[in-house]
Parts: sequence; structure tokens; C-alpha cells
Amino acid sequence: MSRKPELRGRAARLARLFPTGPGQAARTPFVLLVVLLLGGGLIGLLVLNSALSEGQFKLDDLQKQTKSLTDEEQALQRDVDAYSAPDALQRRAHELGMVPGGDPAFLDPNGTVKGVPEQAAEKTSADAPVVLAPEALISRPSPSPTPAPGAAAPVATPTPARSVPPVRSTAVQSSTPTTPGR
Repeated sequence: MSRKPELRGRAARLARLFPTGPGQAARTPFVLLVVLLLGGGLIGLLVLNSALSEGQFKLDDLQKQTKSLTDEEQALQRDVDAYSAPDALQRRAHELGMVPGGDPAFLDPNGTVKGVPEQAAEKTSADAPVVLAPEALISRPSPSPTPAPGAAAPVATPTPARSVPPVRSTAVQSSTPTTPGR
């Protein structure tokens, strides 16, 4: 049986500061602290996980919406490109009765005409472009009724384009001189 030697002086004073008996720290507060920390951590992870899942669902929806809007934009751009193609513009102008212009005539600042103005000549149907516009490619049912059996089918006659009289130029003198390009 070992006994502790008696301490003297300064060592004795320091030894009195430490507990002398077998020490048992209270375990209940420590256990509660550990349980609360673990429970709080698990609840925090659950909230964080659900927030991330919600954000992922929103991101998926926005990506789907972006894809559909991109597809729509590309379809509209294809339509614009098809309508602005030179052949489509020429065909549409022909349908509206427009004809290509001849050589232009210009007016000088003093009112004289440079060049010889001429009336635009109407194109023949053989010059019509073969390229069809996008709306012509869509098949639609014919709105005309079917003729009765034995009746003659109506024949559509093309209407000629209106001719525009040539512009007559008159010499107009201005009192103020004009500078070209302004």
C-alpha cells in the first residue's frame, strides 16, 4: 500500500488547489451536449439537403424552358431566313405585281435629268422563280367547292399587273444652291 508522501511548503499549497478524493465529473450535462450537437447537425443536414433538392428541381425546369425557347428561336430564325432569301423576295414581289425596274435616271441639283427613264417591263411567267416560300410548302385543304358531276370546272385567269406611267421630269430651279450628299 503505497502512501503518498506529505508535501511541504509551496508544493503543499499547490496540492490543495486540486481535488483530493476520487473525482467523478457530472456525465449528464456532457451527454446532453453531445446529443444536442448530433441532433442539431442531423437537422441542419436535412434542411440543407432539401434546399439543394428544391434548387435542382428549379434548375431542371429552367433548363427545359431554355431548351424550348431556344428551339422556338431557331425555328423563327429559319422562317426569317427563308422569307428574306432573294428568291423568296423576288417571288413575293412578283405575286404583288411588282416588276424589276430598268436603268435609273438621276436628277442633278440644278434640275436636269441624267440618264433616260424608262418604264419597267413586265416579266413573263417563264421568268417566275421555281423556289417556293415556306407558307407554300404547308399543305392546306382547298377552300373551293368541288364541281357537280358533268359541270365544267371553273378556270382561273391570271390578272395582269398594273402598269405605272413613266415619271415625267421637269426642270425645277431652286433659289438656294444645294450640295450633293447633304
